Amino acid sequence: MAPGDDAARPASPSASFYALSDDEEGGYNTITHAQSGRGVKLLFSKSKVYVHPSPSAKDNIPGYIALLQQKPARNGRPASASSTDSHSPASSDLLLAWIPESALGESASIYVKVDLCDGDSPPRQSYLVPPPPTVTTHSGSVGGYSFAIPVSAVYSLLVRPPSLGWWYGSVIINSRAGDSFPALFFHDNECQSTLLQKKKLTRDTFDPFGEGGQMFWGADEVLRWLRRYVKMERSGAEPNIYLIEPSKEDLESFGPGGQHTARSGPGRDDAAAAAAAAAATASGSRDAEMDPFVKFVKETGWNIMNQFSKVTTFTRRAAQDLAENSNVPPQVKRLLRNPEVQTLQDEFDSARIYLARWAMGIAEQSERDRRGRIWTVRDVAELEDTDVGEFELLEGAGSLSLQERRKPVTAAEWAAMFDPETGRLSVTIDEVKQRVFHGGLDADDGVRKEAWLFLLGVHEWYGTADERKAQMASLRDQYYRLKHSWWERLDGEGGEGEAGEWWREQRGRIEKDVHRTDRNVPIFRGEDTPHPDPNSPFADVGTNVHLEQMKEMLLTYNEHNQDLGYVQGMSDLLAPVYAVIQDDAVAFWAFERFMQRMERNFLRDQSGMRAQLLALDQLVNFMDPRLWNHLQRADSTNFFFFFRMVLVWYKREFAWPDVLRLWERLWTDLLSAEFHLFVALAILEKHRDVIMEHLKAFDEVLKYVNELSNTIDLESTLIRAEALFRKFQRLVEAIDKRQNFPSPRTSDAPPPPPSPSGNNDNDSNKIDNNSSNNKGKAAEQKVITPELRRLLSRTVEVLPRKTVAQHGDGKPSSAA
Repeated sequence: MAPGDDAARPASPSASFYALSDDEEGGYNTITHAQSGRGVKLLFSKSKVYVHPSPSAKDNIPGYIALLQQKPARNGRPASASSTDSHSPASSDLLLAWIPESALGESASIYVKVDLCDGDSPPRQSYLVPPPPTVTTHSGSVGGYSFAIPVSAVYSLLVRPPSLGWWYGSVIINSRAGDSFPALFFHDNECQSTLLQKKKLTRDTFDPFGEGGQMFWGADEVLRWLRRYVKMERSGAEPNIYLIEPSKEDLESFGPGGQHTARSGPGRDDAAAAAAAAAATASGSRDAEMDPFVKFVKETGWNIMNQFSKVTTFTRRAAQDLAENSNVPPQVKRLLRNPEVQTLQDEFDSARIYLARWAMGIAEQSERDRRGRIWTVRDVAELEDTDVGEFELLEGAGSLSLQERRKPVTAAEWAAMFDPETGRLSVTIDEVKQRVFHGGLDADDGVRKEAWLFLLGVHEWYGTADERKAQMASLRDQYYRLKHSWWERLDGEGGEGEAGEWWREQRGRIEKDVHRTDRNVPIFRGEDTPHPDPNSPFADVGTNVHLEQMKEMLLTYNEHNQDLGYVQGMSDLLAPVYAVIQDDAVAFWAFERFMQRMERNFLRDQSGMRAQLLALDQLVNFMDPRLWNHLQRADSTNFFFFFRMVLVWYKREFAWPDVLRLWERLWTDLLSAEFHLFVALAILEKHRDVIMEHLKAFDEVLKYVNELSNTIDLESTLIRAEALFRKFQRLVEAIDKRQNFPSPRTSDAPPPPPSPSGNNDNDSNKIDNNSSNNKGKAAEQKVITPELRRLLSRTVEVLPRKTVAQHGDGKPSSAA
């Protein structure tokens, strides 16, 4: 070093961890750390690599995985034959280490700086850090200290990429002495360097896959850095295992195309056995690179889905065995290849949400098959233990067994409820509603055509058969008069001015919606009738008599309720009513009564929908504050992800037969006129763990909930919803009693289910507020808002006509 250089260069401070020169000793700097003696060169580090000492996430220990170079010994082992650089260190001089964040001390900033270095080669500036304790075997305790193993003492690495059900990939170090160190889990969603590398890869290539077609993840960098300095071979027999500087025998036994056989040699049997055992507990023969949607899609199939069906919730760790199967939806592959993706992480999360929904659907199917659709009190008790968590479910709700109560009401049983001479109801209304709510109506014997007219309010419950006959004659006459009033305007295309323009828009909207409503249902599927209007934009589209009846009924409703008019979504509500009754005049009035309670969903200002979603927001906050807090952090407490379900009463979430069964239960208003919100709460509780553990943003929650369509089991959801309502009812009653609030009026309270045991007197006192010492205090802090108290009412909310006229999107007032 030139004398002038000393003057120009400031002295290195005593706590400095970086080298000022790499000129001496083969590129290795000998600057010492003031407190720990001679340092080691930090070549590579990766943050947010955790040890998981227990299944609980709170016990996870964050740290760094690092590659370190220590000063070579005089008689050090020669450099690897695979090294082309004469200055490359020997494997005995390299340390593969894991250092807990808590043990970094003053060197923390150095590890961060090296972690964030953007380059494929070691930083030009050398960094020295205190040497971690060097070991060649695992002591069996993680503790709060660092460990480092010479790379020459590493026999193999077991590399497990992230996979469905186990989001964090891991690396296990197997020593030549036969020991395995704790698994190191890569929390890529927390690691800044990995996130930056992912974004750079996506930005530069518009492709989330690396050169070899594998998904990028944190351990890829570890393997790449090791390959720089040592020979590393992937096992052909166990593709998750990477052999470090393998011998000829190693390659024959574990190398490409090799099969594991017994071998001799000191230490070799133990090391090989450890590697094989570790691989056996891993993910079968998966590739080590994270390839969840190219190779993973190729391999993942029903085997892992069946494993999901054996656990209660999706968030529990899935079995790692994978079977060759190509029956994986292609959307997963297309999703990650989308060039509009901003970051790889976003795409991975979206695909993970899709797979989570899919996996839950498989679990639902298995549950249905296992239960055989027969529910018992024991099944409900199991729900308490597994699915609802904190929620206290009711015992059997009724004097009949659940199996008997779940039998549908037949036409014969329905007829037996009425006096054979007068046709007047001979049992109480609540008795009928109890049977319908807990059993539904028979789908095959036509009882729904009659029963739905009572449930929807077309028929008076205590009217006679003659009165009902006269009523229907009058309603038919009204229907045909309404129909005639718009039929006359067909020749003039609805007339002129704003009124004519409005009518034409409504007609076009109705025709468009009807042609895409429930076309998979047999009654609406056919196209055997020419279009009656050759001038219609849909004249070339096939139709049938039932579709045309639907159009006429909706145009008639548009005429009948000109304050509201037709709004998209109404065709979804009409289709099941018409399909069951199949008499346009009768079905129209059933639909009109249904719409009286559903008008609020279709107001122009969305005030009705906002009110219901606000009530749902308060209900979730009241019943499950932890879930609500998570949704708040995910910007999802507007509950927009339930908008579609509330708008058309789950019409697109359940299969057609289940929609009919659900609606007739909701029409009873047995427990609450707002019971559909408890159905929403039940769906949330079923998927609570997935939402809380894996969905972190509004778009993730929205996508996941929307894609539950046709995967939700109706019967278990209704049982859960009833149990949640009973819990809510008892909680409100207990708080009212404690605070001397007036209890809900007796006439509005739902009928309490008789208990076979008669021991439910103390149920209202069984309130779990997560702390037995603060039950009274927690109850006093809860506020029963008017929106929550409304959920206890059985009275259907029907909007005043003035409100509909002010907020509806009906016929222009100037032309009305």
